[in-house]
Amino acid sequence: MEPITVPAIRASFVNCTKGEAQRMAVPKDLATRPWDDLDYLGWRDPAAEDRAYLVFPSGTGLVGVALRVSQQAGLGRRSVCSVCLTAHDADGVSLMTARLAGPSGRQGNSVGLYLCADLACSLYIRGKKDAGRRIEETLTLPEKVDRTTSNLAAFLQRVAA
Repeated sequence: MEPITVPAIRASFVNCTKGEAQRMAVPKDLATRPWDDLDYLGWRDPAAEDRAYLVFPSGTGLVGVALRVSQQAGLGRRSVCSVCLTAHDADGVSLMTARLAGPSGRQGNSVGLYLCADLACSLYIRGKKDAGRRIEETLTLPEKVDRTTSNLAAFLQRVAA
C-alpha cells in the first residue's frame, strides 16, 4: 500500500458525515507505518474503545469506513478473522459493524463481520505479527493477500451499496 495523508484519509469515508470524518482520531504515526506490508490502513480510536476505522485502496480510490466494535468478551474461545482467516485466542477477534452508506445507513442499517481486533490482518498473513498457534496453509503469500483483499473488498461493497 502507498502511504496516505490525513486529508486523503478524511475524504475517503463513505459511511459518515464530513463533520464526523473531520473529528475522528487519525493515527499520529502515519510516517512510521510499515506501508509496504499493509493492504489497508486500520486503527482503533485511542479515546473511544468502541470505535475503529479502516481505509482500503480500491480500484476506484480510497474507501474508508467507520466501525463500531462490539464490547462482548471473547468467552475464552479461539476465533477466526473473517478477512484474513487468522485464528486468535479469546479477545483477538472482535465483531465490528459499519453503518451503511447513504439513506439506508441514515435509517440505522448496518453490516458487520469478525475482524482482527487490532486490525493488523496484513501483518498476520505476512508473519510480521504473531497470533499464537498458526493454522498451516499451503497458500502462497500473494494468494493470502488476494484472499484478504477480496474478503475486505466484498465487505466494503456491502457497506457502500
